[in-house]
Amino acid sequence: MSDSTPPLREDMPPLSPLAAEPQVLARAPERRSSPHAAPARSGFFWRLATFLPAMIGTGLLMFGLFSWLARDGMTGLEWMLLTMIGATFVWVALSVSTVAVAIAGLLARAGADDRPPAQVAGIDTALLVPIYNEVPRDVFGNAAAMLADLVTRPAPHRYALFILSDTRDEEIAAQEWQAFTTLKREAPAGIAVYYRRRAENTDKKVGNIADWTRRWGGAFEGMVVLDADSLMTGRAIERLASELSTDPDAGLIQTFPMLIGARTVFARLQQFSNIAYGWLLAEGLATWARTEGNYWGHNAIIRTRAFAESAMLPHLHGRDGREDLILSHDFVEAGLLRRAGWGVRFLPRVTGSFEETPATLIDYVIRDRRWCRGNLQHLRLLGTAGLHPVSRFHLFHGAVSYLLSPAWFFLLIVWALLGKDHETNVIRYFNETNPLFPDWPPAMSHIDSAVFLVIMYALLLTPKIAGAAIIAATPRAARVFGGSRAFLGGVLVEVALSIAYAPIMMIQQTKAVLRTMTRAPEAWAPQARDARQHSLRTLLGFHWVETALGLVLLAGLFAGLISLWLVPIVASLVLAVPLSALSGRDIARHLPAMLRLDSPYTLREPPILRRAMAQRHHMALALAHSQPVPAE
Repeated sequence: MSDSTPPLREDMPPLSPLAAEPQVLARAPERRSSPHAAPARSGFFWRLATFLPAMIGTGLLMFGLFSWLARDGMTGLEWMLLTMIGATFVWVALSVSTVAVAIAGLLARAGADDRPPAQVAGIDTALLVPIYNEVPRDVFGNAAAMLADLVTRPAPHRYALFILSDTRDEEIAAQEWQAFTTLKREAPAGIAVYYRRRAENTDKKVGNIADWTRRWGGAFEGMVVLDADSLMTGRAIERLASELSTDPDAGLIQTFPMLIGARTVFARLQQFSNIAYGWLLAEGLATWARTEGNYWGHNAIIRTRAFAESAMLPHLHGRDGREDLILSHDFVEAGLLRRAGWGVRFLPRVTGSFEETPATLIDYVIRDRRWCRGNLQHLRLLGTAGLHPVSRFHLFHGAVSYLLSPAWFFLLIVWALLGKDHETNVIRYFNETNPLFPDWPPAMSHIDSAVFLVIMYALLLTPKIAGAAIIAATPRAARVFGGSRAFLGGVLVEVALSIAYAPIMMIQQTKAVLRTMTRAPEAWAPQARDARQHSLRTLLGFHWVETALGLVLLAGLFAGLISLWLVPIVASLVLAVPLSALSGRDIARHLPAMLRLDSPYTLREPPILRRAMAQRHHMALALAHSQPVPAE
């Protein structure tokens, strides 16, 4: 259906079109120049401090392993193992050096302050909420809370809210319109509220935002792109608008959304990790990325004209002749803005930016499958002409984050085949009976296995240990987690649960990579945001691969063929079904404080969240008393 097809229902302002043509990925555009551009010397120093230690550490590990493996000559399988270890270890080392850079950066500069109002020129800012078959009371309740909080902030900026619906369900669409009329009627004075539902959800969210940009974007200097579950304080929105206003080179400014509303075991696990450790990785990323930051698709402000001129996405041409939509569009849009000369900044210290997280392991995996497909697609975009090297790194890193799971799975299989000693080395056993297989002389002893496992776990846990140590050493910070005892208890529970769920996620992400490679279809559905208990049949059907693999490894353990150092991984795989069932249990209701994974936002809910809950209730009552109106 063409773009001229009238939408099913809308209440929108007069058109203010912007020219926005899809970018040509094979040809770099003319790069804008700016007299305000900051010198790149400091950015180069921080990047060197991040990447060089990671490369040196990886090189030293590979040299040590090579010296051990090469005592009797290297075989093809040994070279493959060494390569896989290096390819996985470098990313672990990079996260450690990112944390080190974050700590150094915190010591090297003062905290981020608000800009004095006299320095800020007011801009017209659109708040965009693209939705697809979401729960109307939640979406419009959150919107009402943000508007009510925003109007209390004395600022020079002018705002308008746009609910951009791609909903296909007619019953939900009717509720959206009723919720919109309620929100429009009760919205604070001075903030306009609009709604548009497209007749066809062409190109999904990418097409939704592009359609608004082309038809109404000309009236707004900036657009704050929100997700269906996004919640931002008025102060956070104002900070973004002020930063965009005062930085003429900024094309996009991304916040660090904090997770809220978690009650189940898995949601609390994600929330605790996000708040206790995630901030340190975010600081490190902001320190070395500088104006070559990334975009996560929501809770960010974008310069509308820069987006229209530089970041409209084309379709990709597949080998089979069909056109593919760019799925993880946010990374690509950030790269295209940067290649045109616009800065992409990351401000992790802008507080008041929130989002929700899936409540169960299964719901998280379902969302993760879609992310996997989009991130692996980035490999096809690495050759885009004119991209900044850091933008290429973001694209590559997004793909590698999923490819690491098959790599870890390969290492797990090889480790199991090596056995626990020279006599139980399965690879060597088969080599003796089949000369076509290469020989593997060195057997991995218990001590060798222990050292390797300790090194890997130590590096994987280093970012968490660093974040936890900083909070535990700061009494004021520990108090907001319920005190040092409750915080340290939460750290131990989070680490234990993360270790337990990691092998399950490894298998699920390996399956997702294989599904992507075989082009198996993946349904586009709204994220499940509410806690729900999955049936035993669903759990068994979802986790049968992990369970079967775990039982095979368990048999190897009982037979004395597999190293005992694999026990934690085997236990997680065998217990995949009960662990998945546990993920949806309400942890907040029954457990003592040391086990509840409490965080500042569970002990003291942010005022904006309390206001959103009240507005959701109010919206639910309004919808219950209104008569449904069918879409035109």
